[in-house]
Amino acid sequence: MTRQVGLMLFFSVLSLCKVFGQVSYSIPEEMAKGSLVGNIAQDLGLDVKRLKSGRIYSRNSDQFIELNRERGVLLIKERIDREALCTETVLCALHFQIVLENPMEFYTVTVQITDINDNAPTFEKSEMNFKISESATAGSKFVLERAVDLDVGMNAVQNYDLKSTNNFALRLHSNPDGQKNVEMVLQKPLDREKQEQISLVLTAVDGGEPQMSGTMQILITVLDANDNAPVFTQQTYKATVTENSPKGTVVVTVTASDADQGSNSKITYSITNTLGNVKKMFEVNTENGQVSLVETIDFEKTKRFQINIGASDEGGLTDSCKLIVDVLDVNDNKPEINIMSKSTVISEDANLNTVVTMINVEDLDSGDSGIVKCFISENAPFIIKSSTNNFYTLVTDSELDRERSSEYNITVTCSDEGVPSLSSSVTLTLQISDVNDNAPVFERSSYEAYIVENNTPGLSIFTVKATDADWNQNARVSYILEDSSVNGVPVSSYVSVSADSGVIHAVRSFDYEQIKDFHFRVKAQDGGSPPLSSNVTVKIMIQDQNDNPPQVLYPVQTGGSLVAEMVPRSADVGYLVTKVVAVDVDSGQNAWLSYKLQKATDRALFEVGLQNGEIRTIRQVTDKDAVKQRLTVIVEDNGQPSRSATVIVNVAVADSFPEVLSEFTELTHDKEYNDNLTFYLVLALAVVSFLFITCLVVIISVKIYRWRQSRILYHSNLPVIPYYPPRYSDTLGTGTLPHVCNYEVCRTTDSRKSDFKFGRTGSQNVLIMDPSSTGTMQRIQSEKSILDEPDSPLEVSYKCGFNFLS
Repeated sequence: MTRQVGLMLFFSVLSLCKVFGQVSYSIPEEMAKGSLVGNIAQDLGLDVKRLKSGRIYSRNSDQFIELNRERGVLLIKERIDREALCTETVLCALHFQIVLENPMEFYTVTVQITDINDNAPTFEKSEMNFKISESATAGSKFVLERAVDLDVGMNAVQNYDLKSTNNFALRLHSNPDGQKNVEMVLQKPLDREKQEQISLVLTAVDGGEPQMSGTMQILITVLDANDNAPVFTQQTYKATVTENSPKGTVVVTVTASDADQGSNSKITYSITNTLGNVKKMFEVNTENGQVSLVETIDFEKTKRFQINIGASDEGGLTDSCKLIVDVLDVNDNKPEINIMSKSTVISEDANLNTVVTMINVEDLDSGDSGIVKCFISENAPFIIKSSTNNFYTLVTDSELDRERSSEYNITVTCSDEGVPSLSSSVTLTLQISDVNDNAPVFERSSYEAYIVENNTPGLSIFTVKATDADWNQNARVSYILEDSSVNGVPVSSYVSVSADSGVIHAVRSFDYEQIKDFHFRVKAQDGGSPPLSSNVTVKIMIQDQNDNPPQVLYPVQTGGSLVAEMVPRSADVGYLVTKVVAVDVDSGQNAWLSYKLQKATDRALFEVGLQNGEIRTIRQVTDKDAVKQRLTVIVEDNGQPSRSATVIVNVAVADSFPEVLSEFTELTHDKEYNDNLTFYLVLALAVVSFLFITCLVVIISVKIYRWRQSRILYHSNLPVIPYYPPRYSDTLGTGTLPHVCNYEVCRTTDSRKSDFKFGRTGSQNVLIMDPSSTGTMQRIQSEKSILDEPDSPLEVSYKCGFNFLS
């Protein structure tokens, strides 16, 4: 069969800066799996690569149609049966959306399913039985069952044919809904006596290609006369019923009357519908014509029922009427929210009207109950907009700031306008991703720190701290020392900054007397791309330490000359002799100086001012006072610990200069003599110490050398060979010791009483080696008690000769 595909293409541009299009296709039912529906990429004007992120969104159509992302076409996924898909409607279509990501877009696609003649007309019953009185007049009507054809249009039932009859003709009546009532009309009177049973065949044919048909047999029993047929009071009854009404609810009562009497006037009611599910939902009381519910009615499934009701008497005469039941909608369905596409993460620098989520809302109710409005209740920087019918988009309404709120839980509520109103909601969780839009901020606008001079290099001075409101890598702060100079020297030679912690370390030891303070700038930079930074000024102030002693400026201390202050013997009390002048390069309390008289030839004669260093007399100078007065003045600062310096002030108590000169010349000679003596004593001590250490080293070296030689001989396995130096003569042919060792032993007069015995004078111990043996020695010893010769010295001689030769 030739497949014809009709293509209708519609595009529309909406106000959300997103293009939404609509495309329609028309295909016949029963197409094979994998058949082409249409080239969606070409029809929408999209690149095939754009469709790789696309997908089909539908509540029920995705099981029939699939999207081939590689080719950009729509294909048949499963075989489509129009009669199973659309049972109540003539027009049958599949509706779905093509949803694209990055950026979010969707396109509406409608696929019309056209009918093919794949169903033959069928009758619910295979036969119908009629009982007709022979007195029935020509023109009497008998309602026949209509055939059912699931196809539509020309493929539905188009005509009926009644065969094998001379008494009956077939009459068709078209209804406004397009259906045809089939009636059998008596043309000639019946004669029971001639023919009691009549058999007819009713054939229903459709208009498809090829044409299909269905048949039903009609059996007629001819009865005796019953000349009045039942008649309904109305040909069309109308009634309404509310959906969800309970079973047994009476919808309406139909009424028919028969002019006959007796059994011929007894009417029986029945439902003659053969289409749809009428008999499953309604029933009619056969005796009184009450039509009631058998099952609960759902407006969303069927909105109107058309019921054909027949009335027949005992004589077989019938009549029919039509009952139209309209179902009243009740707001019993909540709006159904379907998420078509959503983002879980959005950047905080997203533009206004950026689509976050696309939502489809459906309410199966009708009228006001089916009108739905959606809104968000939170005070969030988002709004929900209606893009097309039943489609909504959640978009950004203002700037986002992750530092203010890193996550949003957005509740979308959709409610209808029914009474009472029904609503449903869905909560969307949206994470805000960070953008490096915040520079690091220092805790202070400037910093000041103190460090005591003479510090250890590498000492931690203090810490600068900066925070970044961003997150993760964008909030990772690094500290950098900006290039600058202090007194022409790079600041990096003074301090360093830890890049991770911001700890400032001293690179060198500071001297307060050289530099009292300096400043520099530290930059805090985050790890974003591009990085952001800020800087702060840091001022380092050096604190003074008492590391300098006072320096005496006057009187000047010289090495070779002697300076003396003269005081006349006529000086009164408080006479100003001189003034000691000293300075301290430290500062503050460390530079506060005080003066004290440490030593003096005559303490009762002079005093020193504690604060000003002035030396004054404290009594009247007399002739008895010595001419030479030696004062030792100590100058101390106020530091902790304090440092001091001493100065010797020579004072001459005399009225004339010659007297002063003679006295101080002798003092100079004595001083020079004492200085020379001290020098020579120190020099002699150094020489003696050097000689002692040298001798000690030599002795230890000789001892070590001899010990090593003895160890070498002890471990040797070589034989011992006697050696005879040529300068010695042989004794008894065996040789002598190479050395003569004389020991003199001195004793006292009473030593003969001792228990000790020594060899007498001239006694010899001679060690003789047997020539026949290298390992045996003989000893000849002569000995005499030394006690027999008390006044003689003792001389012991050993002559031994050994040389170990290798």
